[in-house]
Amino acid sequence: MKPDAVIVTTANNRHLEILKACAKRHIHFSTEKPLASTAADAREMERLAREAHIKLMVNYWNAWAASTHEVFHRVRAGELGAVQKIIVEYGHQGPKEIGVSKYFADWLYDPVKNGGGALMDFGCYGAEWALWLKGRPSSVYAYSLKLKTEQANAVEDDAVILLEYPDATAIIQASWDWPYSKGQVEVFGAKGSLLATDSQVFYRAAKTRQDIDHPDGQPVTPGPLEHETSSPIAYFLHCIRNDKPIENPVAAELNVGVVEILDAAKESIRTGRAVKLAAK
Repeated sequence: MKPDAVIVTTANNRHLEILKACAKRHIHFSTEKPLASTAADAREMERLAREAHIKLMVNYWNAWAASTHEVFHRVRAGELGAVQKIIVEYGHQGPKEIGVSKYFADWLYDPVKNGGGALMDFGCYGAEWALWLKGRPSSVYAYSLKLKTEQANAVEDDAVILLEYPDATAIIQASWDWPYSKGQVEVFGAKGSLLATDSQVFYRAAKTRQDIDHPDGQPVTPGPLEHETSSPIAYFLHCIRNDKPIENPVAAELNVGVVEILDAAKESIRTGRAVKLAAK
């Protein structure tokens, strides 16, 4: 007997090892974000899953939020016009500050097991949003800080990533130094802007005055979610049982791109220069 699928919540650098074991046994594989600790591992995971004909999914909490679906469908419908700027802010006060388990902390603060610090932990959300809404950027520039100097952590606790497109920019702010939990994306086009938090959406049309009561725009009521896309387990099982492809933003190809952006960000931090991304 063997399971039909596994859900993986280990250190990021173990994802490839576990995927190899699953691919040999034709077991479907879902992992918590990001797909891997390095782009090389991520590309190998995608190849192995494809050749073994198994599902490969990467779970992000925001993928199942009604606010996320609302923004995506409105952007794709052209309500903002062409996307010109994306600003993504994700993070919290810090793993130690919010009281994560010792097991989680032992690898979350390890630059090899996690692949980095806040950049990996929360920068992946920004890369996910940018690839989903705008596509692959032409270059990546990043810098990072260690603001919690008293902790002497081996990884950064604050990072900013700039994704450059021929006609747009995406700014990703990933941090373990926010004074509270934060998870939002704001998308701008010539026709206006959309802001999505974990549960709310706000729309502001171009050339409108800022409303004191609603400075981010008018509230929008997100539409209901279908059961199949309401949670990671419901979606994963739906795709397995009905032999449906895993789609963006939790699909393997997009998430290989996520880790390629994070690798480029780490290289940019090391060199102090922007890193060009090869087109696909």
